[in-house]
Amino acid sequence: MNMILHNNPTALIAQGNTLADPKFKDGQPLKTFDYVVANPPFSDKRWSTGLDPLNDPYERFQSFGVPPNKQGDYAYLLHIVRSLKSTGKGACILPHGVLFRGNVEADIRRNLIRKGYIKGIIGLPANLFYGTGIPACIVVVDKQEARTRKGIFMIDASAGFMKDGPKNRLRAQDIHQIVDVFNKRLDVPKYSRMVSVDEIEKNEFNLNLPRYIDSQQAEDRQDIEGHLKGGIPQADVNALQQYWDVCPKLRRSLFKANRPGYLDLSVEKSAIKSTIYEHPEFAAFIGRMNAHFATWKHKTAKSLRALKAGCHPKELIGKLSEDLLAHYVGQPLIDKYDVYQHLMDYWAETMQDDSYLIAADGWKAETYRIIEKDKKGKEKDKGWTCDLVPKPLIVTRYFAKEQEAIDQLTADLEAVSARLTELEEEHSGDEGAFSELDKVNAASVAQRLKELKVESGELKMKKKDTDHSQFSTFNSQLSNGEAAALNDWLKLNGDEADLKKRLKEAEASLDAKTYTKYPTLTEAEIKQLVVDDKWLAALDQDIHGEMDRVSQQLTQRVKELAERYETPLPQMVNRVADLEAKVNRHLAQMGFAPSGEWKVESGK
Repeated sequence: MNMILHNNPTALIAQGNTLADPKFKDGQPLKTFDYVVANPPFSDKRWSTGLDPLNDPYERFQSFGVPPNKQGDYAYLLHIVRSLKSTGKGACILPHGVLFRGNVEADIRRNLIRKGYIKGIIGLPANLFYGTGIPACIVVVDKQEARTRKGIFMIDASAGFMKDGPKNRLRAQDIHQIVDVFNKRLDVPKYSRMVSVDEIEKNEFNLNLPRYIDSQQAEDRQDIEGHLKGGIPQADVNALQQYWDVCPKLRRSLFKANRPGYLDLSVEKSAIKSTIYEHPEFAAFIGRMNAHFATWKHKTAKSLRALKAGCHPKELIGKLSEDLLAHYVGQPLIDKYDVYQHLMDYWAETMQDDSYLIAADGWKAETYRIIEKDKKGKEKDKGWTCDLVPKPLIVTRYFAKEQEAIDQLTADLEAVSARLTELEEEHSGDEGAFSELDKVNAASVAQRLKELKVESGELKMKKKDTDHSQFSTFNSQLSNGEAAALNDWLKLNGDEADLKKRLKEAEASLDAKTYTKYPTLTEAEIKQLVVDDKWLAALDQDIHGEMDRVSQQLTQRVKELAERYETPLPQMVNRVADLEAKVNRHLAQMGFAPSGEWKVESGK
């Protein structure tokens, strides 16, 4: 099924035991291939079942060594080596243990390295594969020019992943970066390097990646003198040089001299963000980045509008993504792979489905009803929709005034509902206007007002016939206050009902206008809606978010440094002493004599 889905319906598939009874043979010897890829079971303890490794008829272990009985990882790797042509290439996913385990596996590893068969090692994140959480690696084998190979290219890609439920997953940008770095043999600090065989031999043929690539993030060190005397260490500010290279004057706007080697914040902490955002150099950088994306967007829009029925979406995303990646090469403060990931995420969420719709039917914006069945099988019409051109796009471009009126009605309704809720809460106490009501609704409130009118008339009669005029006046005032609250509630309730009715009518009218607009759309209008208003607008927003992230990272780091060193230790000690004196004064006022038992010590 996997082969069919990947357009290889004629693939030859044979079921059997790869090691004990291999199916791909060329007579008696194993059949050899140009390429072999495999993800065998990790640390297979039964790999030798049905097999005599010392007398292997396929000669897979004689030249390298026999793997241990309960660790079958190298057995599969050696099977791959034997199944490759003299110029063949292979890749095998194995647990990290194959890189450093000793004894027989160390001998096999040494023999493979000396023959030059191992071209590269790619360390992967932990918890990628189902059934195990251990980290794995890809061992890349290449027999071509093996005799002249002088080193092994190593990549530690263990930090590049995203959480996907209980497992980790490589993102599109992680995969692309691995492929780019490996194919171009790029030396990237803390990520990749070419390691010579001589260096590996000095490490006793141990291929454990941390021995060759220090992927640990630099520790954020605390400066003792800064804590004692105050001031932000200049070394910490210098570490932000990538920002100062783009905005050299911004540094002088944020910091001022304190003493040699230390700086002070020259603005209030609350003004750090605005100082960065509003600085002319940073604003110019944002402008250049927006113009940079606009150039790609303008060029890409033309090619996207040229799509026709029968186009190939996979080819489309391949060209688009590579073009975008190349467009951001060398841009400051922006990781080109982060930009690439935005496109790939949007492709997976929306653009891919749209492209297949265009490939099948061309630029057609056709609506359809949403019919759902309940548990009894009865169908219900839930409205309509359009996949290629969603309703909000039509509303935004053609019915903005109608939507603005709906938004205003919605805001008015929310305001009235909020006042209604406040009124009910204000008069919900034991003696409140709503305390006599079992349920607050229009009927019960109207009934209570009628009762109050009767009670008010009775109070007037009592006032004439009794000497308790003050009591009667007080009760009359209470009734009048309750009636006012109830009348206010009725008015607000009426306003709320009226707004709901008007809102429903406006929404129904807009829905009808939008629905009837679709059949009138021309192909040019559909292209504008999809390409400009939908696809490129979404990408523009995502990539603009990268600019916000740059400023937020700088803001956060500057604020962190300012808070870390803003209060020197002597000031902290004095503050503790002041607090101790205040506590002792309060204790004395409470009748407790301050003693050593009540002393507040610094740091406790």
